[in-house]
Amino acid sequence: MGDSIPESETAQPGAREEETDMKVTYWSDYACPYCYIGETRLKRAIASLGLEDDVVVEMRAFELNPDAPREVVGPTLDRFAAKYGLTRDAAAERIEGISRMGRDEGIEFNYATTLNTNMLDAHRLTKLAHSLGNTRFEGLCYEAYFVKNEVMADHGVLRRLAAEAGLPGADVERVLASDEYEDEVRADERDAYAMGVHAVPFFVVDGKYTIAGCYPTEEMARVLERAHGESLAEGAAQGMSCGPEGCAL
Repeated sequence: MGDSIPESETAQPGAREEETDMKVTYWSDYACPYCYIGETRLKRAIASLGLEDDVVVEMRAFELNPDAPREVVGPTLDRFAAKYGLTRDAAAERIEGISRMGRDEGIEFNYATTLNTNMLDAHRLTKLAHSLGNTRFEGLCYEAYFVKNEVMADHGVLRRLAAEAGLPGADVERVLASDEYEDEVRADERDAYAMGVHAVPFFVVDGKYTIAGCYPTEEMARVLERAHGESLAEGAAQGMSCGPEGCAL
């Protein structure tokens, strides 16, 4: 474990819902495979410690590619190979390795056939969901992209996911027809950059412990336990993550 980000230098994600709750804030993008895996491991770490009723988890936005088109421009395999300078066979092997990590967490992970597009509207609707105290929408978005391989810039897809999550249809239509919550998404990203964060997932535990990247469940549990007990020195963990230039392979 290395040096942590001091609490005074960590962007404060908001007041705790209850004074006794521990808060985990994490920056993520729905197009990031390690974010889905890391979020799943976080939940398992919390459950392994029996802290389900003591931890508040808040997702914040971090677009890996804010300029991504709204239309699918090519298969993930070709995009991955070009981005990392790999042959298609080598790219397929790397993608399968990441997918295997997801499947090891119980996710039907289909990274090779994802349909990459712009994620801004999905993040904006996530902000709407949070304003209503709804966290189900997040999980549905991860599943839609990595399991069902849906086009996340498609408003029809987003409407259906929002309805499944229980978001009011009128509110969803209002957001999709405007730029509502875009400022909040950009603010999340500015907060991350101000903290020196350029890759996700990035977790801040109780404003003082950090986990940078997708770390094993046991290591995440160790940081959570440390924060919960407040008995050991502060620290930070470094794991696999994705940034604007790509994912660590």
